[in-house]
Amino acid sequence: MSTTVIGKSGTWRNWAGNVTARPVREVTPATVEELAAAVRKAAEDDLRVKAVGTGHSFTAAAATDGVLIRPQLLTGIRRIDREAMTVTVAAGTPLKRLNLALAREGLSLTNMGDIMEQTVSGATSTGTHGTGRDSASIAAQIRGLELVTADGSILTCSPTENADVFAAARVGIGALGIVTAITFAVEPIFLLTAREEPMSFERVTAEFDELHAENEHFEFYWFPHTGNTNTKRNNRSAGPEKPVPQLNSWFEDEFLSNGVFQVANWVGQAVPATIPTIAQISSRALSARTYTDIPYKVFTSPRRVRFVEMEFAVPREALVDTLRELKAMVDRSKLRVSFPVEVRTAPADDITLSTASGRESAYVAVHMFKGTPYQAYFTAAERIFTAHEGRPHWGKVHTRDTDYFAKVYPRFGEFTALRDRLDPERRFQNDYLRRVLGA
Repeated sequence: MSTTVIGKSGTWRNWAGNVTARPVREVTPATVEELAAAVRKAAEDDLRVKAVGTGHSFTAAAATDGVLIRPQLLTGIRRIDREAMTVTVAAGTPLKRLNLALAREGLSLTNMGDIMEQTVSGATSTGTHGTGRDSASIAAQIRGLELVTADGSILTCSPTENADVFAAARVGIGALGIVTAITFAVEPIFLLTAREEPMSFERVTAEFDELHAENEHFEFYWFPHTGNTNTKRNNRSAGPEKPVPQLNSWFEDEFLSNGVFQVANWVGQAVPATIPTIAQISSRALSARTYTDIPYKVFTSPRRVRFVEMEFAVPREALVDTLRELKAMVDRSKLRVSFPVEVRTAPADDITLSTASGRESAYVAVHMFKGTPYQAYFTAAERIFTAHEGRPHWGKVHTRDTDYFAKVYPRFGEFTALRDRLDPERRFQNDYLRRVLGA
């Protein structure tokens, strides 16, 4: 018996609350076949179709005034192949559920981002990544994809089957079809030792190349209005397991990083003049610590304070100049920025529209507390990022358009040609895709 839910929809909002949409109807298919039927029905009714995960994108990538597909019934692991060391998972599965299930099986992804609330398809389609010297984004760990295309057919692709689709659809921004299942490469579970340590902005920028080269995963946060950063190095460990003690974990990850930080942002929002002082205190609140645990417990952390985010990938060799220009801009401006700036890296990959496509990349992410005007800060930051041929994260705020992307992505035309073939009537079109990919 079908459990597809179809109904009139109210207003859809993303996690940050900066994007809303009013679809004509919502569909919650229980099977891939039901999803395909929903796409065919939308075509009959001349409606656009978009799938939405947990709404963690800050762009309108998933917004539609047509049919909104919610994949929450398309979840769970379909198959584990221990010989090939792959896992095939339904597209609506949250990363958190995947990580927990893999850990129970003694398996893990090689690398991951720092939150795990997104669905696997939402995270990969927008290019979600963590940080890594040698290991790349979540999408780069994909070994096969299944998607429903514009005519309602179910297409499978891999490096050996529909390879041109595979090259592009791993980061497809929802433009090529609706992803229904993903096959990831996995490996036996391992331990990571995390070393978190405060460091001055001057030191971390002066020693960045060395810190990047010496660590499998290096990242840091710079606190605007200060010369302070908090660094994190994750490296594989022979053990033993030594997790953060529960009380310490609650105090630092929940009380300080979420609870106190939330209050500090409320104060800063009400009285912006207090922000530089708050930043000085915040940047010194977290002390150095070292712990060893399984990957998802080291890579990811809770994010309960809501914000709006912009992130650009610049060539790795341009990172230090980019950061110094960003700091100089904040220092000389009247801006008051209460959120730290996050810096991560990725090796080059071979995905057509991945932000790391064809070049070693460094990511610089700027944030503003939800409800605080962010346009002036983001506009000034974007000017710096684009001067270094930065590529914006597909799921985070930016103002770039087709002309810009054609310049910074050598294979941009390859993607749009594939889109013309797979979705000639633009069944998966919306205003965001029209801006970034063209009509």
